[in-house]
Amino acid sequence: MRILSALLVASLSMQGCVQTIAIRTVGGIMEYGFEAFNEESDLDLAREGLSGNLKLLEALIKGDPDNEQILLFAAQGYSAYALAFAEDDSVERARPIYLRARDYAFRILDQRSGFKNARKGSLEELRTAVSALSKDDVPAVFWAAFSWGSYINITREDAIVMADLSKVDALMEFVLVNDPSYYYGGADLYFGSIQGTIPAVLGGRPERSKEHFEKSLSFSGRKFLMAQVMYAKTYCVQVQDRDLYKKLLDEVGDASIDILPEVRLPNAVAKHKARRLLSQIDELF
Repeated sequence: MRILSALLVASLSMQGCVQTIAIRTVGGIMEYGFEAFNEESDLDLAREGLSGNLKLLEALIKGDPDNEQILLFAAQGYSAYALAFAEDDSVERARPIYLRARDYAFRILDQRSGFKNARKGSLEELRTAVSALSKDDVPAVFWAAFSWGSYINITREDAIVMADLSKVDALMEFVLVNDPSYYYGGADLYFGSIQGTIPAVLGGRPERSKEHFEKSLSFSGRKFLMAQVMYAKTYCVQVQDRDLYKKLLDEVGDASIDILPEVRLPNAVAKHKARRLLSQIDELF
């Protein structure tokens, strides 16, 4: 009887190991899938493909809930889906998707000592926990901050939600210090957008916004086109610089979709948003 029990336990353990190996093998393959997804320029095809891949990622996470690679793919994928597609449907649809992306990134960071309690605590507690993270944590921190900040940006009418913006800033400051080049200067792009949205009379700093946008553009050689779009949408509208607004959006429209092949999809999204913003120029200026 003891021998049978031991064999059963060993068998179950072996099955668990095989399942974990299989999941991690698929997770590795998904890395190539996301590369191919980001290289896609057809928005309709990308939308159809991404939704299915996101559900596959969630299935993999159920089988291996602490797998940081798969959790990061989910955080990045849901962030991309919300920005590229859900926001165009409605902010009501985009909000829970951004939060889902944020929470997947948090599941990575919550594996670091003290982080989970700190992010639910005060700003100073969060800053202390973030300071203990390493450069290897930059991707998870960035996507947590990006998705959380994007959620806040489309929920500005809620004062309670807006109160969390300082925590997002603390996360992005970590990225800015530890790897400012990450995701084509993504931290500078964030701070440029935030400071370009807040009016000067309410504490906004348009001159700092412009500096951040220019730094972000320099990281990609002006090839990551979402930077120009956000530059126009926030800073240019805030300071009412119609000429720069048009110049930036025309630059996006004139750029080849192959200007940076590894981000054809984000650049296709940028072109789509640039066309919409150009059609609104007379309403905004």
